[in-house]
Amino acid sequence: MLGLLVAALLVALAYFALLDGWYLVRVPCAVLRARLLQPRVRDLLAEQRYAGRVLPSDLDLLLHMNNARYLREADVARAAHLARCGVLEALRALGARAVLAASCTRYRRSLRLFEPFEVRTRLLGWDDRAFYLEARFISLRDGFVCALLRSRQHVLGTSPECVVQRLCKRRVEPPELPEDLRHWIAYNEASSQLLRAESGLSDITKDQ
Repeated sequence: MLGLLVAALLVALAYFALLDGWYLVRVPCAVLRARLLQPRVRDLLAEQRYAGRVLPSDLDLLLHMNNARYLREADVARAAHLARCGVLEALRALGARAVLAASCTRYRRSLRLFEPFEVRTRLLGWDDRAFYLEARFISLRDGFVCALLRSRQHVLGTSPECVVQRLCKRRVEPPELPEDLRHWIAYNEASSQLLRAESGLSDITKDQ
């Protein structure tokens, strides 16, 4: 019995030492909770909320939530969001997947130890290659927007239009993207062109 306990402890130590353990647990749990315990969201553009709280493991040396943790929490909330509205299921049915291709974060006010917050995620729109999402970190103490994150989910194996068409059972025109998001998309494309030129690649080559 003692040998089994020691072996289990060693396995647990190796898991958390060699892998990003909590992340590999939280994302599947968030997706399962969204699919099994929460109602399906039919409106693709509807905002969804994911609750969180700043834990000691989230802190940096300044005793507020580390900037990298915002991206982690946004990632978990985004997975839950895409599960609830059916995008993950549609991607799987089409033999496709979505990967994070770009993100941009504004930090407006620190989140402190044990402060409760919500990540409010919504789909802003899509183009021929990617979905664009927004995540707002809202302090539940006073409703202040502490951080704002925009992300580009590049679709591989199909197109966003096909994913939306499968969900809605009809062709849907994408909504007009906000002006600031269009500027960000243009910046990303200009950056890609510069990097392709530095690498000696043609303009036809696209980032994957």
